Amino acid sequence: MNKSMLALIALSLPLATLSAEDQPMTLEAMADATLSQDTFAWDFVEGITTEVGPRQAGTEAEARGREWAVRWLEAQGFENVEDEPFEMQTWVPGEVHKAEIVSPFPQPLVVQPLGGSASTGPEGITAEVVFFRTVDDLRAAPAGSLAGKIAYVSHAMTRTQDGSQYGFAGPARWVGARLASQRGAVATVIKSVGTDYHRNPHTGGTDFADDANPIPAGALSLPDAANLERMFERANGRPITMKLTLTPQDLGTTMSGNVVGEIVGRDPSLPPVLIACHIDSWWNGTGAFDDGAGCGIVAAAALHVRHVGQPLRTIRVLMAGAEETGLWGSKAYSEAHLDERIAVGLESDFGADRIWKFESNFRESNPDLHKRIARAVARFGVSAGMDVATGGADINISRDQKGAIIDLAQDGTRYFDLHHTPDDTLDKIDPVQLRQNVAVWTQVVGILANEPKDIQTGK
Repeated sequence: MNKSMLALIALSLPLATLSAEDQPMTLEAMADATLSQDTFAWDFVEGITTEVGPRQAGTEAEARGREWAVRWLEAQGFENVEDEPFEMQTWVPGEVHKAEIVSPFPQPLVVQPLGGSASTGPEGITAEVVFFRTVDDLRAAPAGSLAGKIAYVSHAMTRTQDGSQYGFAGPARWVGARLASQRGAVATVIKSVGTDYHRNPHTGGTDFADDANPIPAGALSLPDAANLERMFERANGRPITMKLTLTPQDLGTTMSGNVVGEIVGRDPSLPPVLIACHIDSWWNGTGAFDDGAGCGIVAAAALHVRHVGQPLRTIRVLMAGAEETGLWGSKAYSEAHLDERIAVGLESDFGADRIWKFESNFRESNPDLHKRIARAVARFGVSAGMDVATGGADINISRDQKGAIIDLAQDGTRYFDLHHTPDDTLDKIDPVQLRQNVAVWTQVVGILANEPKDIQTGK
């Protein structure tokens, strides 16, 4: 029987039934087999999106998602599975999300509230709209210039493989409402930070910080934003008036939690490998791409490494809670575990399309390990990048400890078509690309979990 056949048999057996005698295959053979045969990642994302659905942070739906994940991890044979609770300030979107142009071109627009938005009240707000083509144009507006008005903020985001345009366009959402509030606006609407042209607004958090009063803030779908901009071109100086109705609520302090589970290593004195994702989603999609797939990928990788044999180091899976509304879970996990050294942190939270680039923050300090990983993933079409890895949102602990970090960059070309929209559903996941993620993660996590030396320094 060849190694590939043995690997496929291992993939079909429950974790508890496998022993060293059952699985005389290498890590490489296992990773190659997952490229075509993995079922764990799909099982996770299909299950949580079907049985739980949307998982808004701090709500009962997110709690059901965590309960589901705990049961799934336990059923797969993970050890030390826990739901570690923490408190958070909880915002929910409410029931009414409407925008309409009152004059000069009366018609409805499609809008969704941004996380952290204040409520207009059920009666809504009617006011003149002021157009800002960029967030920098809004920054340049004088104090008080938006008194009694609604600010509209646009951008020119395009598709990119590395998702870099998010950093360019994101400030329209991240700080646009705060800047508008500081200048007296009664509300803000933005062109959704996304790249699709469906009438699906992209939600996401906005930040008022401590220097601005929260105001109602919504995102228009990209086609509706384009329509509004055409209205400004045709209005010939006439004011454009909008009625905006958003009824979100602040529920105050509620509970969320981080789900953790482990593949226990042979040497408990060695710091664990932390592989992370987030379990929550926005209310308007099922959280398949963002980030059910990521949780399935990291959990599947841990299982496949275990199927090759008990690793040297413990592999700890962190499914962080309440990421979308402020990285609550990542911050809580770091605060609770900061004194517990982590060997290296990795996160999967950029959809489910193929991994195309590997980067670490130890290319200079541990070049042998960096090169070994780069060589190992090249056969999956993954290149070695030259940037320093900074890690994803859910591995704050690795940054706080100034520890080793790896980035496995996924193809983001279509990610912002789906990001934070109702289209974030299971059918958008390509099973072939999902399995490529699992194969790469299996290879990388297997190398890290069996590395006896310090990962950051090689000593």
